[in-house]
Amino acid sequence: MRKSFRRAGVGLASVAIAVSAAVAIQEPTSHADPVGDGELFQPLPVIVPTPSSWEPKYPFPYDQTRAGVTDADITAEREMCQWYNAQYDTLIHQIERFQFNRIQPDGADWNYNVGGLSQQADTVMGNIDRSVAFLAPRAQALTRTRDHAGNIYFPLYEAESFYLLWQHLSNVDAGIKSHQADWFTGPSVLRVKRWGSRIHRSHVCD
Repeated sequence: MRKSFRRAGVGLASVAIAVSAAVAIQEPTSHADPVGDGELFQPLPVIVPTPSSWEPKYPFPYDQTRAGVTDADITAEREMCQWYNAQYDTLIHQIERFQFNRIQPDGADWNYNVGGLSQQADTVMGNIDRSVAFLAPRAQALTRTRDHAGNIYFPLYEAESFYLLWQHLSNVDAGIKSHQADWFTGPSVLRVKRWGSRIHRSHVCD
């Protein structure tokens, strides 16, 4: 009986060692060098607006504010939709991946001199810079007016979403550039995703 217990104990110990070794082999050594990041972190081209057949939408209650929409509003949203359709998804994936990759075991997510983070940071900051530079004059050109209660609103459908996406994307850019912690830039990233998702669900850029 003792020999049986002894043999069982040796067997269990062997299994435990094998499992521990397998876990050690499978455990990633760093977030900063995952497979596929080299393909994801690529510079995005400058968007050059082109003529298109896109037209704004006027669902209720925007059919009531249509008279306040200007030609400059329509041009701005048309061109921002071209950027959105071409680059928004890729840019937000780059931002999310970089935010994940820079989380370090020691909590030093402000340190970009780890693994491939420095190159990733340069790439994503360059892409955000170009996006913000493209969106800024167009978002700022959108008409904002006041209702009878003094509340500010945008007469053009989804103009507010583009305006707020631009603002929060600018905050993300500033946060990454100043090496602010992930928890500090994270809320702005979530707001960019919120307004980007709203644009997607509205089909305004279709």
